[in-house]
Amino acid sequence: MIELLNHINHWHWIGLGLALLAAELLGAAGYLLWLGISALLVGVIQTWMPISWQLQWVSFGVFSLTTTWLWWRRQLKSDRHSDNQRELNQKTKQLIGQTVRLDHDLPAGKSRIKIADTTWAAFSEQPLSAGMLVEITDIKGIVLFIEEKK
Repeated sequence: MIELLNHINHWHWIGLGLALLAAELLGAAGYLLWLGISALLVGVIQTWMPISWQLQWVSFGVFSLTTTWLWWRRQLKSDRHSDNQRELNQKTKQLIGQTVRLDHDLPAGKSRIKIADTTWAAFSEQPLSAGMLVEITDIKGIVLFIEEKK
């Protein structure tokens, strides 16, 4: 087995990289992309600088972890940015601008209001009386900011 590993050259790594990239095209959802690129990197390094088989596999592992981690960081930042602009299936963002009739009097400051089948923490700068129409103007965390509807 050791003798077989000693005979791995740059073409083996390039072939492995291309095979992993081809498998990625079949729908691996990005998992094999970074492994394929890492194998190609090891193949390129092996072309110019012959290294031992142990260092080849360590390089492949380090490149795989590094490229995967870098992509994960970039994707996480992109996902957070797009989540802030998305309203689909985000109940709290869909509540902004809605008008609700109060069931009971609310003092100024924090209190609770019922919207549909859910009670929410609410904040108002002035006291509000029962039967009044209020509009949800903002949401911070789980607190709805409400004002009298004008």
